[in-house]
This record gives sequence, structure tokens and C-alpha cells, in this order.
Amino acid sequence: MLDKRKRYLQIAFNSDLGYVEDILPKIEENERIFIEAGTPFIKKEGMQGIRRIAQLWDGIIVADLKTSDGAIEEVRMIKEAGASAATVIGSAPSETLNLFIEECKKLDVYSMIDMIGIDEPLKVIRRLKSPPDVVILHKGRDEENTRGKIIAYKNINKIRSKYDVLISAAGGVDLREARSAIFNGANIVVVNIINEDKPWTGISDKEDVAEMAQKFLDTIQ
Repeated sequence: MLDKRKRYLQIAFNSDLGYVEDILPKIEENERIFIEAGTPFIKKEGMQGIRRIAQLWDGIIVADLKTSDGAIEEVRMIKEAGASAATVIGSAPSETLNLFIEECKKLDVYSMIDMIGIDEPLKVIRRLKSPPDVVILHKGRDEENTRGKIIAYKNINKIRSKYDVLISAAGGVDLREARSAIFNGANIVVVNIINEDKPWTGISDKEDVAEMAQKFLDTIQ
């Protein structure tokens, strides 16, 4: 059961399995750390990739499916592979969102709605039969270098005034942004493991990843 009084770090892997096998064992297991099988990773490695992560990590594993259809089948797939949380895209039809949340509840999987590209997340949640476990406020990777694009923290209070859900902040998160996310009321910050030659923000694979993970935990304490 996620504790709303705690602050969590979600570390996202978006490369291939070899990358995960090299870096993940260096990260000390901690109940406040989630490991994410990112969308690109799942597209490359499939359910076998999630199974391998489950062999390497005993804590919460997030399958970043960004489901847009076929909700029941996709939730069952990631559950069988060993994931304990999954994402659905907020722009999906209401039927898909409802089926996704319902199936997650049945299978004891945390449901997360990714609001990438959604200006008013509250409107999405209002049309659902029941809210998800987590709402993700997400500035996409392709938006990171667009001037003026920010994670829409203004939506946190709007959502919290109506629903008892956890809020996750994702997209271009470094230590400074992590502090800002927590200050604005987020429960979870998502940080990407990145190759140093990529133009994105996160934890470089050339850094001491375990040390950086601890710095993030200390920052969001």
C-alpha cells in the first residue's frame, strides 16, 4: 500500500535490457524507490524485459504501457510478467480508462493515468467511474527543450480538492525540479536514466547512479 505521507522516487529505464542489467543491480533496494520499465524499453524488450527487471528488483515495478486500448489484456500481461503498477494514457476513451482501473484493482496493480498532453486533468478524472491510484503530470521528452514548457503543478491542488490520489511529476526532472515537485505537493518524482550524449535531463549513466538515487531521496524527503 502506498503511503501518502511518503515521497517516492521512480527511476525510469528507457534503453535496452543490457542497460538495465548493468545499472539496476547498483541501485540499493528501498521501499521509496520504484523502477520503471519505460515505454521505449517495453517496445524493445516486451514482457521478457519486465520479467528480467522483476528478477533484479523486489520492490515496485512500473510498466509504462501508456495503454490506449485493450486495457484488460495489457494489465493482465504486465501483471503476469511481474509488474506492480501500470500506466494508461489520459487521452484514451473513458471506456478504456475505466476498464484499466477496474482490472488493476482486480489484480492488485497500481493504476496510473499519464496526463501527457492534457491541459485539464481534472476533467479526465471527473468522467471516470472511480479515480486511479496515481495521476501523472507529465511534460513529455519531446517537450523538454521547448521554451516555456513546464510540469503543470497548478493542477495538483485542483485534483486534490476533489480526489484522494497520489500525484506523480515526470519530464525533465533533475534535483532542482524534484525539489519544486515536492514543494508543490507531488508524491512521486520520475527521473530518467539517460545516456550522456542525449539532450534530456535525468541521471546520467556515467554518474554513480546509486549515489544519485540517494541524493534524490534526500532531496524529496
